[in-house]
Amino acid sequence: MRKLAIGVALSGALALTGLAAPLAQAATPALVFSGVTVNKGKAIVVGTTAKVKVPVTYTLTRPSDLTIDNKKTFAGIMLYRGSLANSDNELDSDLTPACTTTATTDTTVTESCSDTITIDPGDSLYEAADATTWNVAGVYAHVDSDLDDSDEQISYSTDFAAWGGKGKVKVQRAAKLTADASPEPVKKGKTITVTGKLTRADWENEVYTGYVSQPAKLQFRAKGASTYTTVKTVTTVKGGALKTTVKAAKDGYFRYVFAGTATTGAATAAGDYVDVQ
Repeated sequence: MRKLAIGVALSGALALTGLAAPLAQAATPALVFSGVTVNKGKAIVVGTTAKVKVPVTYTLTRPSDLTIDNKKTFAGIMLYRGSLANSDNELDSDLTPACTTTATTDTTVTESCSDTITIDPGDSLYEAADATTWNVAGVYAHVDSDLDDSDEQISYSTDFAAWGGKGKVKVQRAAKLTADASPEPVKKGKTITVTGKLTRADWENEVYTGYVSQPAKLQFRAKGASTYTTVKTVTTVKGGALKTTVKAAKDGYFRYVFAGTATTGAATAAGDYVDVQ
């Protein structure tokens, strides 16, 4: 069954029949979704356990005689990976959008809408392939049902439409980064070894695993200073490990910084203080 969850009520309704069942032959309403913004235009970064709330805003223009009541008739925004007709994965809201009328004509109503798509990695993201650029669509559904079988009869019909091409958004694996400078304290001019580890979310196994062959900048901030400067770039090896050496010059903090990739979010390690004597 094709996953579709436009609101809790619609999710439950479609779970009863699935879109594989024949749809009612009703005319598709002329809905226009425009100005769609997902996550304020930023990539969506998701770890292994914490739910991520993704804000969505858009403008909806609908026929003035069409009521979106979010009980039987629904409209909203969906993120999908793959094609619109046969998606590999979908993300949508199970809440009711908040819409305010901004303009009306004799035949149309225009509304400014906001919604939240909540991503639970354990339920919504299944594999590394989900770390990619997703498409954005506007969706509509209408459900008619009579499930009272006291008269030995039930009826059920659904109408569904989707409009793609409403934008794109990246979904990325969250990254973690550590830094440890030793020995502490250290004599001036002696060697400091700075180790660390870069890991990223593995949604399929719900753990963080090492991210290899990735550049991370080693940065230093002197005691009393407000900014870090880059010392050198180090590349991760097996297990995401980082290791390099520098000469001890003054008291301060060392950290690693990872800029991120197309599939993985950026990460910055906490600074580790070294007392130079």
